[in-house]
Amino acid sequence: MSIRSTSSSSSDLQRPSGFDLEAVEAGIAGTGFAGSVLHFPVATSTNSLALEAAQRGARTGVWVADEQTAGRGRSGHAWHSAAGDGLYVSALVAPALPMDAALMLSLATGLAAQAAIAEYTGMSVDIRWPNDLLLHGRKCGGILVETAVAPAADGAEAMLRYAVIGVGINLNHVEFPAELAELATSLRIQGGERVVREAVLAALLRRIDAEVKAFVKSHSAAGFGAELRERFAAASTWVRGKRVVVDEDGGYTGVTDGLDSRGFLRVAGDDGVARTVRSGGVRER
Repeated sequence: MSIRSTSSSSSDLQRPSGFDLEAVEAGIAGTGFAGSVLHFPVATSTNSLALEAAQRGARTGVWVADEQTAGRGRSGHAWHSAAGDGLYVSALVAPALPMDAALMLSLATGLAAQAAIAEYTGMSVDIRWPNDLLLHGRKCGGILVETAVAPAADGAEAMLRYAVIGVGINLNHVEFPAELAELATSLRIQGGERVVREAVLAALLRRIDAEVKAFVKSHSAAGFGAELRERFAAASTWVRGKRVVVDEDGGYTGVTDGLDSRGFLRVAGDDGVARTVRSGGVRER
């Protein structure tokens, strides 16, 4: 598939963006994403476009938009997708991994995004389990991984059919809607300089490609996923010793106590009960 610019549907608004697709292609040469980038001035959601392609049989590709009209995050939350200011991208992969490794792909993507931002800006991003990117306590990015399972043969473990890895990063926002102003930030606000979207995208795709390949390679090794969990725990201040409130099971408070073997967050509850967080909604207390 050649790299090209297109429109997402007849209902999407059309306007030039000046997005340099050739620069992105040059930056991802040699990766599994090379030659598969599709660019949209406006899209409803890049994850939706990638899912539609996957359901038609595609197993690799990248969808990037200047603006999303219906961007979404984890647990059905909306994602503020200002035109031209952010990076809104979804990558389709089909790794040979068991279905219960799906959460680990989100953790791996967090590490990839953290590394890509550090590579371009030098800034150190924190990762709030499982999918939020934070700068100085404010959200600058988010991750949404959506997967499908392949039919399992008798006695075999269920395997991933494909995974859509969606990433949104606030790059050049200088302000946010009032309801987000105290919660969100951008790389430009924190760094003071305009960010080149193509450079961050290329760095992100290189890192995702490397993380997914390394994770697949580790599948047949003893202690599958242990190295990834250890790196995530070292990269996130939220994995151990963070006082949190969790908005599931009626809500509870406690202190984070590492990751389990599947990558789920453990919390030592203030009521003496050890719990495993299943669906996110973790906030600092």
